[in-house]
Amino acid sequence: MLAICRRYIRDVHFAEDVMIEGFVKVFQHLGSFRHEGSFEGWVGRIMARQAIDFLRKREFIVFDEDLTESEGWSDESSDVMLLEQIERWVDELPTGCRTVFYLYAIEGYKHYEIAQMLDISENTSKTQLHKARKTLQQRIISQKSQVL
Repeated sequence: MLAICRRYIRDVHFAEDVMIEGFVKVFQHLGSFRHEGSFEGWVGRIMARQAIDFLRKREFIVFDEDLTESEGWSDESSDVMLLEQIERWVDELPTGCRTVFYLYAIEGYKHYEIAQMLDISENTSKTQLHKARKTLQQRIISQKSQVL
């Protein structure tokens, strides 16, 4: 569960605090678990929302409304990248981009759900995801050109 909190919060100490607060919520609301999905998934969603609440309360999430759309994500890369390098690149993304990226690409939320969770528009969610993907794509291309 710490890994889920760390996805959203760079500082491991804050992430640990959020995880503990998340477990408190899990135990407080254990009776509301409906056994409709996996228990781990339910706990993971609580951890993700707890991390987002932490960021929102401290106003760490900044969304850039002035981004413009350009070409989309290219899936043409067949090279295998080291997971640690990609995780570092994702961790270096601005907080808003990183949060939307994890919620959409890892957690599987839809843009309208992300917009509700983060109190932003769907278009802002889409733009932040596009910016995150574009940044990661550029880093992958740059890495490939350095190797060649």
